Amino acid sequence: MQVATFLAYLAAAALFIVGIRRLRKPETARSGNTIAAVGMTVALVATLFVIRFESLLLIGAAVILGAVVGAVSAQRVQMTAMPQMVAAYNGVGGGAAALIALSEFYHLQVEGEMSLVAALTVPLTILIGSVSFMGSVVAFLKLQELAFTGAVSFPLQQVVNALLFVGVLVLGANAITGGAILPFLSPVASVVAVLAASAVLGVLLVIPIGGADMPIVISLLNAFTGLAAAASGFVLENYILIIGGTIVGASGTILTRLMSSALGRPLGKIIFAGIAAAGSSKGEDQEDREVNDVGAGEVGEYLSDEAEKIIIVPGYGLAVAQAQGPMRELMETLEAEGKTVLFGIHPVAGRMPGHMNVLLTEAGVPYEKLYDLEDINPELEDADAAIIVGANDVVNPAANDEEQDSPISGMPILNVEAAERVIFIKRSLSPGFAGVDNPLFYDTDKTMMLFSDAKQGLQEVVEAVKGS
Repeated sequence: MQVATFLAYLAAAALFIVGIRRLRKPETARSGNTIAAVGMTVALVATLFVIRFESLLLIGAAVILGAVVGAVSAQRVQMTAMPQMVAAYNGVGGGAAALIALSEFYHLQVEGEMSLVAALTVPLTILIGSVSFMGSVVAFLKLQELAFTGAVSFPLQQVVNALLFVGVLVLGANAITGGAILPFLSPVASVVAVLAASAVLGVLLVIPIGGADMPIVISLLNAFTGLAAAASGFVLENYILIIGGTIVGASGTILTRLMSSALGRPLGKIIFAGIAAAGSSKGEDQEDREVNDVGAGEVGEYLSDEAEKIIIVPGYGLAVAQAQGPMRELMETLEAEGKTVLFGIHPVAGRMPGHMNVLLTEAGVPYEKLYDLEDINPELEDADAAIIVGANDVVNPAANDEEQDSPISGMPILNVEAAERVIFIKRSLSPGFAGVDNPLFYDTDKTMMLFSDAKQGLQEVVEAVKGS
């Protein structure tokens, strides 16, 4: 039975890897998702043969409950809320790993069968799992705008975090040594204290973070969840947990590294500096500055009469307004008049990598028209118009100002300034998610500001182009 289970786990791991590999391309993403799901099913069935019979009922109930919750949430959650859903799932995984490790530690203590590997990995699993759980809860509350909105900090916050981390290490060492360091605290009480202190640490690490850094934090917490699952695999001596957790942890770490590079934000600065969204640089005299306020008719006339090559930059505001359909209609209308229309997609447009690509392709925009940042920037240099819909941070030239210390300093941007004409469709002059004002708003020679809801504004522009 052990050999058969091991072979089944090996097959499941192979299916995970093949599935993830096929997720790299839109054409194979659906089959990749299905293959990975089959791998998970194989792993689940194999696990049922190695557990105690009396646990089957509880596991069956948990599988059914989890499947129902997952299916319902996948059907009902809007694409704009995907970051929140990812954060919630991260938290569940990390919290589960921490509680499993705590329970297993208690049983091993009672039975007197504590191995060195278990003693070492239990505190580690609880630390990572608890930080991931509470960090993900805070990320969910922030993204859902229920609590901790913006950057929340207090004096000596980093000192408190450091003391908490040291305390967790001491408590973990006390649990491993059987209470030799803190004799008044039993090993089980020590790991419970590790759980509580790590949970507080998870909250304090995430509350100062906001703005454009949130996607990176969610990805990092996802990596933490994978590592916690892998560590719990050592505790339970379960190969598939070790393999699956390692895959999730490694892929999450790579994604976090790529995102922090794409945003020009060192990971250490995000986690320890806590300056993201640290207030807006919006000037008090913003409302008094002159802008080129235009109507949809003027935009439509320019696009129809003077622009031949047009590049559209969608942002989170487009997703919130559910304006993908009118954007596709604008593309089709302009192309019907012989114009060239391309889309520039920033790595974190829509708050998560690939989020905007999914939104647009679901609306019928051909995938080959979606260009990554490094590919679209050269195209902007000979574009007649750049239309920015619901985006600010990803096109803000202030990111290139080396002397300005802001949440987006050093972040690679879509260089819309290089286009002959810049057209913003947004509700107001309010800055973007990072809270940094955009100097392009006030370039009256180059920029046209169409103040409108993204969906309504695009619909009016489509009508204006058709009527020109």
